[in-house]
Amino acid sequence: MPDSVPFRAPESRLSPGAGGFSCHALSLALSLLCSFILLLSPAQASESLKLTSWNMDWLTLRPASDHTLPPDAPTRTAADFAALRHQAHRLHSDILAFEEVDSLAAAQLVFPQDEYDLYITPDPIPQKVGLAIRRTAGLSVTVNPEITALNIPQPGHHHPLRGGMDVTLRKGASSLRLLIVHLKTGCWAQPLAARKRACSLLYQQFHVIEDWILDRVDDGTPFAILGDFNRRLTPADPLMQNLQNDASLTLTTAGFTSPCRRSGDLFIDHILLGNQARDWFIPGSLRVMLLRNVAQGLTLSDHCPVSVQIRLP
Repeated sequence: MPDSVPFRAPESRLSPGAGGFSCHALSLALSLLCSFILLLSPAQASESLKLTSWNMDWLTLRPASDHTLPPDAPTRTAADFAALRHQAHRLHSDILAFEEVDSLAAAQLVFPQDEYDLYITPDPIPQKVGLAIRRTAGLSVTVNPEITALNIPQPGHHHPLRGGMDVTLRKGASSLRLLIVHLKTGCWAQPLAARKRACSLLYQQFHVIEDWILDRVDDGTPFAILGDFNRRLTPADPLMQNLQNDASLTLTTAGFTSPCRRSGDLFIDHILLGNQARDWFIPGSLRVMLLRNVAQGLTLSDHCPVSVQIRLP
């Protein structure tokens, strides 16, 4: 994997950098030990994988007049797609979960087929979730049945919710189960007693996620849940505590605020790790790639890519 410095510049580092390794020539033995560790470091770094979630803000090829789109949905130009493709290249993620993408054709304009294998849910809606796997990452992909239970029925409402993408990745003897989600908006931090309709739907979706987690606990598979949760999850959030009651989880965004929109905002895009995948997380690797410094007049996304690094055994 190429060095991360070229694409770290547009990102915001959310934790202090780890101290560098310092070798003092106190003795020949100590010097040799330092040299050995320094030689190992690049090889170890090359085995890491970058795991990303990116809500792409109604990425579609449909015209603005399409009746399935809301009036405020952005219409992308060729220049917008070129800029998004450039940002994806700079991001250089190995495993990228995307949300709010209408079709594989739209995704391919951002993630070229010669660089990525793409997967998307079959939901008949413009806001689908999907997955981009960088071809050079050496991962095999098995698409499991969609988690359609996340699309809670809403009688009388014309905008259905999204199903979840369930995927198994394999590399060598290691496997990682992914659940990619885009949950109901409008219940950012309300308590469990809230009677708001958006909260009722979101709570039901979290019950579906709990069931999925319990299945992973039973089968012992390392897993990650990532996407747009539309919830400011923290360790103290009751919804997060409910998930933690089912399994020990690493909420990689815990303790940090996102620099994507306003300083001090809590994350709504998250990456959760469970089972052995918690041990694969590289501490201090959380990154947010800022998109606000691109040329004026372009429409990219109202979300920033959120990434962590993991290292498979």
